[in-house]
Amino acid sequence: MLIRAAKIQDAMGVARVHVRSWQAAYRGILPAEFLDALKPEDRASRYTFENPDVTKPLTIVAEDDGVITGFATTGPARDADAEGCGELFALYVDPDCWDRGMGVELIKAARGRLVEYGFQDAILWVMKGNSRAECFGLERSQTLWGVTVNELRYRRGL
Repeated sequence: MLIRAAKIQDAMGVARVHVRSWQAAYRGILPAEFLDALKPEDRASRYTFENPDVTKPLTIVAEDDGVITGFATTGPARDADAEGCGELFALYVDPDCWDRGMGVELIKAARGRLVEYGFQDAILWVMKGNSRAECFGLERSQTLWGVTVNELRYRRGL
């Protein structure tokens, strides 16, 4: 497994992981019709990889035999009460690769990026009901991909 910065040409691979992960992890949390309608082609054009601006999100990917199997996106926290914190915006691994340690390696690399940019704390929002990630945290609702979701926020020192 190789962990590296995402490149523009990785957009479709990242989108496939993103969609497949949502369809597997959020089944029973979000409407099935919504999940079934998700298409990688719709997501791929929204990514902004290789942006040198450290105030913008940065994505790293896990690659296995040339195939994108997971990704993590980090950047400055967006919440007003978390000024000066970094944020793990996204962490997704293809469902066929779950429980193989890819998520752990992506988290380590993402934490390293946040430390490199000078953050001492990081936050992470997870969708409420996502038993793979949910334990405790602050709560909010927001609209993602056109559907309202409930999320929990975690904060951790780096």
